[in-house]
Amino acid sequence: MDSLQTLTPKASSEIDTELEEEIQGGMAGPSSLSAQNQRRSSTRSIKRKKFDDELVESSLNMGSSNLTPIPVRGTRSRFSISESNNFVTVDEGITSSSTVIPSNSMVSLPSILQETRRKASKVKQAFRRPRRPRASQPTATKDLGRWKPTDDLSLITAVQQTGDLLAVHRGVKFSCHFTLTEITERWYALLYDKSVSRLALAALRNLHPQTVASVQAKALYTKAEEQLLATTSSTSQPTLETFEKLLQDNATVFHAARTAQALQAHWQLMKQYHLLPDQSVQPLPKSDHVVSFTDADELLRDSELVSTERDEVLEAELAQNDRLAKTEIKQLENEVGRWQVLVEAVTGISPPDFDAQTLAVLRGRLVRYLMRSREVTFGRTTAGGTVDIDLSLEGPAWKISRRQGVLKLRASGEFLISNEGRRPFFVDGKPVLAGSRSKLSNNCVLEIAGLKFVFLINQELINAIRTEAARGNAPI
Repeated sequence: MDSLQTLTPKASSEIDTELEEEIQGGMAGPSSLSAQNQRRSSTRSIKRKKFDDELVESSLNMGSSNLTPIPVRGTRSRFSISESNNFVTVDEGITSSSTVIPSNSMVSLPSILQETRRKASKVKQAFRRPRRPRASQPTATKDLGRWKPTDDLSLITAVQQTGDLLAVHRGVKFSCHFTLTEITERWYALLYDKSVSRLALAALRNLHPQTVASVQAKALYTKAEEQLLATTSSTSQPTLETFEKLLQDNATVFHAARTAQALQAHWQLMKQYHLLPDQSVQPLPKSDHVVSFTDADELLRDSELVSTERDEVLEAELAQNDRLAKTEIKQLENEVGRWQVLVEAVTGISPPDFDAQTLAVLRGRLVRYLMRSREVTFGRTTAGGTVDIDLSLEGPAWKISRRQGVLKLRASGEFLISNEGRRPFFVDGKPVLAGSRSKLSNNCVLEIAGLKFVFLINQELINAIRTEAARGNAPI
């Protein structure tokens, strides 16, 4: 604006004259000063201070109107604008001179103010914190908190073993339930999402070596591993040394966490579910007419079962049997501390199957029965009678008779099983009908009304019994 400000001689002379008059008025007496104050109050109006916006609006609205310059004196910071012909005069109260600006140059005032406001807004924007754009959260990391490091390790190990996510969903037990879709999304996130894979690998490195070994010990078996296990026939009686040799000969095929005990347990499961190639399920013998339970119930008559005549002999015999039963119950109560069969729950930790007093073990999925006597009964315990081996602890046993059969150890060291119930059961797929018996071997599979068990024999104790029997030290 300094380049545009010019002073005319006429304007400067007028201002000097006014200043001299003011000085003379100040040196005059009180009467002249009061007269001058009256003249001022009558000739001009008091104006308030104008802001920048009002200056711009007033300068734009003047148009072609001619305003006389109004001198302003004193220390008040006020502005007055006058326009005559081609000049616009701006008077400041704190100066003693007038500034004249060409009228055509006033067009640049709004643009200057706009430029100033624009720069101020840019400065404000520079000091504002930029808003971080919200990254779209992928669906795979939505449930990131549910996936534990052990779950990721189980997933990675199982996929490396099988290469099938459906088999992983069916065979792997995670810390909580995951659907097939969640498992698939998690696997692809571990493969392609850098942030998820980086966090997962960092968590896996912090796992304890024992935790890693326990997770890898539960890895699924590949088809090649099961084919090697299937080379051991179901009729043979493999020992722990057999599986150790199999593991040493095929170390490159089996997983690094496999042990001989784990291979033996998996082979027994394959045999129990008839997954070995030399196993075949034989059908039941068919006759011309098989009487069902409904047909037999219809043949019975209630009038023939209930007798109205009183039989004293029968009542005396029933009373005698009742006394004998109560006496036997008392004897059993006194012998509770010496049970012939112990029942233990099957857990993930496999304890030793035998001890110094266990002859054989009947092992199921949930419980295992330790046989500690040469003869035990098995069936279903009810309010009216008990058996040594209660099969209802393993699963639904409503099809099993209350006294289904007897397990017996002969002096020769052989185990025999006899069927005393109504329904047949199976030993290695061969049916044992009612009233018949069969020989039991080590690692044989016993199936009773849908419940499957593995029969294991304590070979060391049986050999000791055979030796004593041969010497004649033990009674037969």
